Amino acid sequence: MYVSTTQIRVRYGETDQMGYLYYGNYALYYEVGRAEAIRQLGFTYRQLEEMGVMMPVVELRSQYLRPALYDDLITVKTMLKELDGGSKIEFHVELFNEHEQLLNKGVVSLVFYDAKERKKMNMPQELMDRLEPFFRKESLD
Repeated sequence: MYVSTTQIRVRYGETDQMGYLYYGNYALYYEVGRAEAIRQLGFTYRQLEEMGVMMPVVELRSQYLRPALYDDLITVKTMLKELDGGSKIEFHVELFNEHEQLLNKGVVSLVFYDAKERKKMNMPQELMDRLEPFFRKESLD
């Protein structure tokens, strides 16, 4: 399993009238988590795009447990629980406040899409090579 964490402080403009992080902004936090997870592998979305690979979201599920509040420092934990190298990738996300309380959890499914051919494709080998070591040990256990 691959796990990455990053932190985001809830900004005033992201909140609703009650000072809660607006529900629609959770997807943006998921996106930051995904981008940083890939960056922590030494790879970037930009590199994927330069290779002609797009990653559109095909499904988003989100469960709201507790509110994130204005000025809270949120830890975004992003996990890849499976690696099959196919055309779909599923990111599991958990958001925690500074008291380590679970606020929100979600799953975002994306597909690898060949921009030139306009069709789904398998995960690029370069990304697979970066992720594989995190799953190799589990397969040996």
